Amino acid sequence: MSTDRYTSPLSERYASSDMQYIFSQDMKFKTWRKLWIALAEIEKDLGLNITQEQIDELKEHAEDINYDVARAREKEVRHDVMSHVYAYGQQCPKAKGIIHLGATSCYVGDNTDIIIMTDALRLVRKKLINVIDKLSVFADKYKDQPTLGFTHFQPAQPTTVGKRACLWLQDFTIDLEDLDYVLDNMKLLGSKGTTGTQASFLELFDGDLSKVDQLDPMLAKKMGFKGCMAVSGQTYSRKIDMKVINVLSGICASATKMAQDIRLLQHLKEVEEPFEKSQIGSSAMAYKRNPMRSERICSLSRYVMIDALNPAITEVSQWFERTLDDSANKRISIPEGFLATDGVLDLCINVVDGLVVYPKVIEKHMLAELPFMATENIMMDAVKAGGDRQELHEKIRELSMEAGKTVKVEGKDNNLLELIAADPAFHLSLEELQASMDPKKYVGCSAHQVEKFLDEVVKPILKANEKELGVTAEINV
Repeated sequence: MSTDRYTSPLSERYASSDMQYIFSQDMKFKTWRKLWIALAEIEKDLGLNITQEQIDELKEHAEDINYDVARAREKEVRHDVMSHVYAYGQQCPKAKGIIHLGATSCYVGDNTDIIIMTDALRLVRKKLINVIDKLSVFADKYKDQPTLGFTHFQPAQPTTVGKRACLWLQDFTIDLEDLDYVLDNMKLLGSKGTTGTQASFLELFDGDLSKVDQLDPMLAKKMGFKGCMAVSGQTYSRKIDMKVINVLSGICASATKMAQDIRLLQHLKEVEEPFEKSQIGSSAMAYKRNPMRSERICSLSRYVMIDALNPAITEVSQWFERTLDDSANKRISIPEGFLATDGVLDLCINVVDGLVVYPKVIEKHMLAELPFMATENIMMDAVKAGGDRQELHEKIRELSMEAGKTVKVEGKDNNLLELIAADPAFHLSLEELQASMDPKKYVGCSAHQVEKFLDEVVKPILKANEKELGVTAEINV
């Protein structure tokens, strides 16, 4: 770890080693060499004067990148691609003359970006599947646990802990749909040349259009893609970057919604994120148990949601066939968007897997508010006992305001049931009223909705992705 220069917190604190490798120098430059080998093989198969001996030499040095030579060369020529062409050529003297033949820098740069983003999306997808799995287990476990619902963060009709978790879960399943759409439509740039016209390849193949037309399909097959983009300038359309980062932004929005709810519930002491035995909540207040992981989810997610502006602005700034004002921005915004999202998903897996629920606290809060929410049922019971609906409605309104004053002004317990029992118009005893205070009577179809949602939406997703399950997340700090 370097202590005398800036290092990214995304690498040092938040992102996994798997995601860091995808955006590493090794991954990038080894992919460049794979693309140069693929191009040479295709050109040989299409009749250019390239020998198997040259290709074998390229393959022999596909992995052992001579970074020192490339770095020294880049200081001289100020061009990263040509520096690595030079370095590769130093290792492969027989193949030196055919490396990068007919290609422009974006052949390796842009195709590699697509390959890297595709690999990174697959890792994001795997972790997202595991967040969905963990949340589904939690939702099922607590599908019958009544809890106060909130609208405007004011007590409202009861729901269940599991039903609320399904709100978070549904957002993540929507993100998965979006991610799969983008992933299924990822295409390579291909071999398009300087302005996307493939003029250099047409020249190499002596004007034979049929051979030029075979280049991209052959490249896509070699690199494991369904195809290449039909048309391009020098680069692939930067709208692809927009689509990719928008998916990450959507995932982070869902994670933030969940994490913020958990933070509020932890304030109420109803739910608590994992807290380790030796963990310190505050440097000053030793008793504190702060929801720091959920807060970190929100913090990193905010970065990704704002980062989604970068590719959008880059896309609209690309003049004609290309400008280079995308390059420096892409080198930062794309990797960091993925690294931050990776950290968010690891935190989500960790938090949901260790989420603690406190039913007694939930019940206490529920019973403090339930008399207000039960007034409609109480009124109906009183009507059945011979009361007048309109008169009873007015009496309940008045008694509710009196009970509210007792709670808010005097700081005492909710005494609405006692007030109703004391009013002869209701013909109901305190015992009868208390018997109606079972929270499960007021949660509607919550448990059924959880079961239905899990059976019809979530379980098919998990069944189709069984091989992706089992991810655990290690939180470094």
